[in-house]
Amino acid sequence: MATTTHTPGAQNEGLAGGTLGAGHLVFMVMAAVAPAAGAVALIPLSIALGVGVGTPGVFVIVALILLLFAVGFTRMVPYVRNAGAFYAFITKGLGRLAGLPAAYVALTAYLCVGTATLGALGFFANLTLDQFFGIDVPWWLCCLIAMVVIGLLGYFRITVAAGVLGAALVAEGAAVLVLDVAILIRQGAGAFTLDAFAPSSVLTTGSLGVALIYGFSCFQGFEGTAIYAEEARDPDRTVPRATYGAVLCVGLFFVLTSWALIAGGTVEQVAADPGTYAFTLSTDFVGPLWTDLLQVLIVTSAFAGVLAFHNAASRYLYALARDGFMPGPLTRTHPRFRSPTVAGLTSFGVMTLVMLGFAVAGLDPLTNLSTSLTGVGAVGILTLITVTSLAVFVFFLRRRQYGWRYTVAPALATLGVGSATGLALSNYEAITGTTSTVINSLPWIHLVVIAVAVGLGLWTRARRPDVYATMGTTRVD
Repeated sequence: MATTTHTPGAQNEGLAGGTLGAGHLVFMVMAAVAPAAGAVALIPLSIALGVGVGTPGVFVIVALILLLFAVGFTRMVPYVRNAGAFYAFITKGLGRLAGLPAAYVALTAYLCVGTATLGALGFFANLTLDQFFGIDVPWWLCCLIAMVVIGLLGYFRITVAAGVLGAALVAEGAAVLVLDVAILIRQGAGAFTLDAFAPSSVLTTGSLGVALIYGFSCFQGFEGTAIYAEEARDPDRTVPRATYGAVLCVGLFFVLTSWALIAGGTVEQVAADPGTYAFTLSTDFVGPLWTDLLQVLIVTSAFAGVLAFHNAASRYLYALARDGFMPGPLTRTHPRFRSPTVAGLTSFGVMTLVMLGFAVAGLDPLTNLSTSLTGVGAVGILTLITVTSLAVFVFFLRRRQYGWRYTVAPALATLGVGSATGLALSNYEAITGTTSTVINSLPWIHLVVIAVAVGLGLWTRARRPDVYATMGTTRVD
């Protein structure tokens, strides 16, 4: 964690401002959400282990909580526009000694979630290639090829990655929605009962805590809109539109899809085999060719997710380096594309090395790599959303700006997401799917990261007050 500052120059001219519109941002964050993977993997688990029939109602609750978060989050955008969104927001609201640890926790979380998604990509790519072509390509080689492509996409102007993510998102979203409509046509509207939203189904049946964990996991990545504020056109309007748009689109998608998956069968059928339930419905209601398409789109969905988290991690590395809390070379941007080239290469290197470490150790990409790192990232991101909501509340409270947008909604969001964070920690085995003490103890790594970051902040405040004073400042006029 070097504190070298950078010298402005030809390769340090900042990110490509005025590049991204609201549509680009929605594509970027919804790709991180990976709707096809969520529909096939997470929704059946939520139905089986959570509240069963009440799962669509849980998605409504999660969407409402995140809309509350979006109210204060977007209201603060004009005051803080920085590639390290959580970092800058928390610094502005709660102070530098809270903001710096948040930046390192965010970086750790995005690298963990990105690498976990990379493991899932390798697993499903290996299965798909074997099934369709009879080729047994090692999962780690599939990951390596994907990372090379992802690294190249991160190298070019951000709109190139946004275009790729948009195409992947449209394809996977359409494939799942076709299944939803097929179920509706055959089963009829009567199969989509309002019991899915009844308080008795949502609040008192099964485990609401587990259902909320999976519900929030399906939205993971939506908060990334503010990360790209420096590269957005008219960020005061673009970022709020994209944030609300992402929450509403993701919410409607998962409410409808979870409702359809329940209407297509029974909770008992889901519980019997949640891993293949969506594929079984696809074959039954649409046809085997559509199931083959879904299997391919799981791979592209994972690819899009890795790319989105890689971009997010790159911008946190860049933001920290620009403020003097990472090595100075990480601030270098491409002279033409204005992409964070060195930060992107670093993110690429970390994720690739961790993946290869699991491969050399002979561990499974899904049950070991993906399982162990998904929970670490999920807990980190939930914690950061909670603290960011609190920071927004405190920021406007200090400015004596009261009301729904300034203090009420952020306070309610802090309670809502904070409760989900507590549930995630108390039901952590439900996220990881294992009883391994080692894997279930991994969230403690965030406390180590926080302790190191606080120590670095105190050292910088004492020895380099000029660097400390500019931490997390706004970078867009």
